[in-house]
Amino acid sequence: MTIQDKVVIITGASSGIGEATAKLLASKGAKVVLGARREDKLKELAEAIKSEGGEAVYKVTDVVNPKDNEELVQTAKDTFGGVDVIFLNAGLMPNSPLSELKVDEWNSMVDVNIKGVLNGIAAVLPMFIEQKSGHVITTSSVAGLKAYPGGAVYGATKWAVRDLMEVLRMESAQEGTNIRTATIYPAAINTELLDTITDKDTLEGATELYKQYGITPDRIDNVVEFAINQPEDVNVNEFTVGPTNQPW
Repeated sequence: MTIQDKVVIITGASSGIGEATAKLLASKGAKVVLGARREDKLKELAEAIKSEGGEAVYKVTDVVNPKDNEELVQTAKDTFGGVDVIFLNAGLMPNSPLSELKVDEWNSMVDVNIKGVLNGIAAVLPMFIEQKSGHVITTSSVAGLKAYPGGAVYGATKWAVRDLMEVLRMESAQEGTNIRTATIYPAAINTELLDTITDKDTLEGATELYKQYGITPDRIDNVVEFAINQPEDVNVNEFTVGPTNQPW
């Protein structure tokens, strides 16, 4: 198992996909470094992992702040000696029709969903280039593959992540730095994403959809495990994942 003893940074680790992934990877022998804004949740998760015999450390992290990302990477170095994988999982989805002009929410999505990913890459890339190895994994969305009314800005941020990750993979291959990438496109996964929707009609529609189709976040963690567990000379760079009964 190639995951044993790998140092894995996870952002958005305090709940949902990030929390589930941290627990699974730690149970498989990874050393997990947890980043999110809610310290109480991070502390609880780290203690739960340690109580099961795993290794975990956390750092309160706002991915919008470049310095926070740098300090998260430094925490991994100081605690475990380096970084093998970074899972850029933090995200927001306050969907609404463009006509509602929720500009502040648009900007928040751009800041977290695009700049947050860029900040994470910028923080870890020098190390990955120097060691000529590393793995960048991101959580995109099926909204990064197809358009949905009400999700224009969210979808735009996730399309951006798709292009960013593909170019990172291609440039790494050209430059010989052996950096692997994996982008995950989840459909209806029951996380806290819906909590950020303030538009009444959009929230009602999304709630009904997720109530009908949504699956648990731990359905995604084994996809992350699969990507990491591939031999170092193999890169599986895209995963579209969702409920079997959802026509997404």
